[in-house]
Amino acid sequence: MDLLDFEAKDLYFEKEDSQAVQDLIKFASERYASGEAELPLLRAYLQAPESLNVLVALNRFYYYQHRLQEALLVSEKALAIIRSSIDFPENWQMLEPRHISDAPKDLLTRIRLYLFTLKSVGFLNMRLENLSLSRSIFEKLVALDSKDRIGALGLLEIVVNRQKTIIN
Repeated sequence: MDLLDFEAKDLYFEKEDSQAVQDLIKFASERYASGEAELPLLRAYLQAPESLNVLVALNRFYYYQHRLQEALLVSEKALAIIRSSIDFPENWQMLEPRHISDAPKDLLTRIRLYLFTLKSVGFLNMRLENLSLSRSIFEKLVALDSKDRIGALGLLEIVVNRQKTIIN
């Protein structure tokens, strides 16, 4: 299945959170430069721990603060939430192309979000020098996405080259 051949439906950011959560995310975005964004984002998370809007905002905050371990935890949480909505195996290593090809077309937007989130987990692990795990994730994504629509092939090459320089 071509991961670009779909009609975008059920986009996570189209799902509105409560007004209080939206206000906290907006307040955090206004406080980012002053370094006061984390507390409102954490408050938003406590009010809506399953909200992908909140998780994406938290992930971006931690990533741009170079707090990669925290960003990784948030990405893993988002991955679990997305996975449960598309009935994928609990362990991403068990994913097979049939999980994508057999899925109803109306889930393709969520499936792409899952795969991009898995790519984020792989990327953050790469940045944290967890190269074996990162490589496994990118190899899985390449196996699932023969046309490289998710863009994992280039990252896999980076990890392989990094591992070679460490060995040599």
